[in-house]
Amino acid sequence: MAVDLSKKQGDLYKDAKSFNFGLPALDVSVAFPQATPASIFPPCTSDYYQFDDLLTTEEKSTRLKVRECMEREVAPIMTEYWEKAEFPFHIVPKLAALRIAGGTIKGYGCPGLSIAGSAIATAEVARVDASCSTFILVHSSLAMLTIALCGSEEQKQKYLPSLAQLDTLACWALTEPDYGSDASALKTMATKVAGGWVLEGQKRWIGNSTFADVLIIFARNAITNQINGYIVKKNAPGLSATKIENKIGLRMVQNGDILLKKVFVPDEDRLPGVNSFQDTNKADHSASCPLAFWFLVLAVSRVMVAWQPIGISMGVYDMCHRYLKERKQFGAPLAAFQINQQKLVQMLGNVQAMLLIGWRLCKMYENGKMTPGHASLGKAWITSKARETVALGRELLGGNGILADFLVAKAFCDLEPIYTYEGTYDINSLVTGRDITGIASFKPAASRQISRL
Repeated sequence: MAVDLSKKQGDLYKDAKSFNFGLPALDVSVAFPQATPASIFPPCTSDYYQFDDLLTTEEKSTRLKVRECMEREVAPIMTEYWEKAEFPFHIVPKLAALRIAGGTIKGYGCPGLSIAGSAIATAEVARVDASCSTFILVHSSLAMLTIALCGSEEQKQKYLPSLAQLDTLACWALTEPDYGSDASALKTMATKVAGGWVLEGQKRWIGNSTFADVLIIFARNAITNQINGYIVKKNAPGLSATKIENKIGLRMVQNGDILLKKVFVPDEDRLPGVNSFQDTNKADHSASCPLAFWFLVLAVSRVMVAWQPIGISMGVYDMCHRYLKERKQFGAPLAAFQINQQKLVQMLGNVQAMLLIGWRLCKMYENGKMTPGHASLGKAWITSKARETVALGRELLGGNGILADFLVAKAFCDLEPIYTYEGTYDINSLVTGRDITGIASFKPAASRQISRL
């Protein structure tokens, strides 16, 4: 475009805008016809060691129906909603029809899956979209499981059936602005009053919180100084939840800041099984023990979170496997080059190892042998290997590796919050370190007066 130097800067901008701007982007299939975008999801090619043979008929059925739903209903829309940082609420009925919400919970309209079946469902959702996986995990493995393990019979009957159908949605609020890894030091307070409790405090990073019908809130009992759990309903006076903006990962997940200003909770909505936040590495983890909550809920959710990066890595491998066979350079498919094959095989090996560790965690849990250290090592190691796997995928896709349309860039970003939540890599390493040495090292050693000599 020729530039008329006699025009003012504003007029030049208007001319340039009319000439260059405002045109819609080319559809990616037109702009780059040589490879298929993730909206048409690739077939699963990552089960190289035939992990499927280890599954029961029911677990295989769960895997297949979740995979088909995610590829059909979510893959075509996920990039759009991820870019907008909005959750696609219109797919909730489709997710509800899968009957995976409630996971391992038996009765109350819940599916009563094996822990392996629940884990596989988590992976299959994450294989296509990690945000949808996190939405279900928060709702099911944290909020619903807390009610199932620690709620009264009346609370279970009141809340679980509609949550299992996704007719009502839930969040789980432990983390605070000042207390993340050090969650047991939280300072949201619960003060006893006639007929109930008054909650005062603030929560942060709470997934699903901006739209949840039911909020599981943890607060410090002003009388006992121990942490208790409460069921808070949306629109309770004094309760507000606002979206955290500008995330680079899990953009469809609606993480929020929760403010509690004199929120009244009736006695019947206090969770009777949550009475403290103590060391879970103790002998009795039976359902009747107060410590069962912290062991079962946090350990089970940590296992489920470990299966998210397994699913993400499966999806990235599947995408790269197809892409390398479709994309050509120097007269040959990218799959024909030795260095690309080496990276693809490295990714495949990681996926096999992650699958088998995740499966072993499930079996140890079923047999009553899993400790918090086992769960933490699994989550830490699997997320670390997933990071390596997705980074290799990013390299293999070249320029398309930074486009959400081809999945890998989105997965690359989505993995970062998963690496951090449910215990950072470092904190989970310390949990396992305590398990194998008997020595807790979460806090720095007491400071000593150092001699000048």
